[in-house]
Amino acid sequence: MRAALSARAREQAATSHPDSVSTPTHIEDTLAHLPRRPGVYLMKGADGEILYVGKAKELRSRVRSYFRADASQSMKTRELVRRIEDVDTLVVGSEAEALILEANLIKEHHPRFNIQLRDDKRYPYIKVTVQEPFPRVWVTRTVRDDGARYFGPYTGVGAMRAALDVVKRLYTVRSCRYRLPKEAPDRPCLDHHIGRCKAPCVGLQSEEDYRGMIDEILQILEGDTGEMRRLAERRMREASESLEFEAAARYRDVLAGLDTIARQQRVHRVGGGDHDVVGIARDGDLAIGVVLRIRNGVLLGRDTLRFEEAAEAPDEEVLASVVTRHYLGRGASVGYDPPGEILLPAPWEDQSVFEEVVSDRMGRKVVVRRPQRGEKARLSDLATSNARHALEDALGLRSPETVAARDRADEVLFDLQEKLELKVVPRLMVCFDISHNQGTDTVASAVVFENAEPKKKEYRHMKIRGSWGNDDFASMAEAVTRWFSRRLEEEQPIPELCVIDGGKGQLNAAVEALDELGLGDVHVASLAKREEEVFLPGRPDPVRIDRRERALQLLQRIRDEAHRFAVTYNRKLRRKRTIRSELGDIPGVGARRQQALLTRFGSLRGVREATEDEIARVPGFSRVLAARIRTYLGDQT
Repeated sequence: MRAALSARAREQAATSHPDSVSTPTHIEDTLAHLPRRPGVYLMKGADGEILYVGKAKELRSRVRSYFRADASQSMKTRELVRRIEDVDTLVVGSEAEALILEANLIKEHHPRFNIQLRDDKRYPYIKVTVQEPFPRVWVTRTVRDDGARYFGPYTGVGAMRAALDVVKRLYTVRSCRYRLPKEAPDRPCLDHHIGRCKAPCVGLQSEEDYRGMIDEILQILEGDTGEMRRLAERRMREASESLEFEAAARYRDVLAGLDTIARQQRVHRVGGGDHDVVGIARDGDLAIGVVLRIRNGVLLGRDTLRFEEAAEAPDEEVLASVVTRHYLGRGASVGYDPPGEILLPAPWEDQSVFEEVVSDRMGRKVVVRRPQRGEKARLSDLATSNARHALEDALGLRSPETVAARDRADEVLFDLQEKLELKVVPRLMVCFDISHNQGTDTVASAVVFENAEPKKKEYRHMKIRGSWGNDDFASMAEAVTRWFSRRLEEEQPIPELCVIDGGKGQLNAAVEALDELGLGDVHVASLAKREEEVFLPGRPDPVRIDRRERALQLLQRIRDEAHRFAVTYNRKLRRKRTIRSELGDIPGVGARRQQALLTRFGSLRGVREATEDEIARVPGFSRVLAARIRTYLGDQT
């Protein structure tokens, strides 16, 4: 199936290249008269559907660039150009206005060729209705601009349950839906009688007292658990001293819940400042953006944005989408108030324009920076790590049936994805190595790693069938072809990354073999031993990865494992050949008798140490033949 898809993709790429698509006359006229001013352009299909919305510093040059024959254009861009039937442009006064308009139009029209934001409706939030006189607390999956406070989204359901459990055990929040104080029952409900509510509905708890309780709950949900922890410890001690062991156990559970919230929320202080920290992670067509809200050095929450159909989008486009949708789109719609500093994981072309827009909206200076070192760089790494974990959770949510079987990918896999610029996280990898003895006993190994760990039950070795001696390139091509062909026949998962032990020659041989199998979409990289250089297809120069980085260390580990496995198999074949050669020189000892001797005595050394009587007792051997074997191998008695 994957082979068919790959072939189809190559065919589409060939037929949808701009060289093969004629631009309609009316579009050519539009291109000829485009203004040289900033603005937004809308690409439309045959039925008027808006296919893509983009912004430009200069509309004329940006829009015309789509219709130039360019081999570097992505398949997605080529397909977009093939479908365009009309182009509309909206001229604005500045780049800042173009940025805002682009965000609004994308939010309104959801063009299919823009990467698509998917709201986190599957992730739960804790909602506190602070806009009500007597607020309630519950779980919701919908965020509205209704004045309530939302905490989340919680991609880890355990953390959310721990937070709610603390609230329920420590506080008596009402669960009814009366619009207090306008609506009220005649008498308290069951919650009051079992101690879960103090019945503010009938005036048994004042609004001031209830509000004080809600303020403490907000404090806990924001991550400030120190005071509540001291209170729970004191109550647990008092209950234990009074021999109220059930109550003591409840407060013990409260402490455990507070610890969970603290682990989820608290980070080290960074000069007491306020920051938003943005991180991104991606895997195939799915991309996740995370915005960590840090105030006074404490992580108060995390906003998660999920984008689909992002496979062809460069990292800068994903980052731009995260920032503009959060601050100019979804976040702006619920009145989100950004701090004075926003930290990004990478440079962004429109950074200065964005600063101007947000600063103007807030009426104060908002600065965007990309930290290079120090505590702020550590916070940026933390945001990226959060995005990676959110991506793992999103992949699990997208395929619920695989949640139990899926292991969380190690951080090093994301580092490797970044260093090799892979479209997907290489959760499944295979590495090939060739071993021979001056052109004889040529063998290949294929070792498999899953989630950065060896999967030894899927290790394979093979004898190279070709008669080309020490031609490593041909041997590599045969090994890759045979291993992947069997993988396809057995409908086994295809690795996201194929690692080759060798240089450019072995790499090119592997790439050609995969192309012939219709697996041109499999990422390939080679690792040369001498300088530990990493080569990628189509690149003349190696990828520079520091020797101290975990990404290179993982490649070295899988390469060394493939080399070990290949050399071990090669030595085994040579040993067998040597043994059989020595025994085969003895007249009357053919292949069957050689096998019988090795089975009985275990090795050539065992045969050498055997006596004439012991050899004669082996089925098929006479005393005369035993004496001849002893003569040839030397008397060891």
